[in-house]
Amino acid sequence: MISTKKKQNIIKKVQNHTKDTGSPEVQIAILSKKIDDLATHLKSNQKDNHSRHGLLQMVADRRTHLNYIKRKNRDRYEAVVKTVGLK
Repeated sequence: MISTKKKQNIIKKVQNHTKDTGSPEVQIAILSKKIDDLATHLKSNQKDNHSRHGLLQMVADRRTHLNYIKRKNRDRYEAVVKTVGLK
């Protein structure tokens, strides 16, 4: 889980306006942090299949949000990918 302060810092980096907490950019950034944390957990706990299933769901959800932004506005997509640090 991500602490509230870490989540607020992530949101501040990618938000579109001061009260933005649910835009696709914010959701992608939060999911990326959760995915990174869970990936490090799975490196030391290789048999944790329940967490692995959750990781795959989060990756699919992030991909869905990325596809949505890419379809709506290519510039926003590229900005999010650069800000979050995705390939």
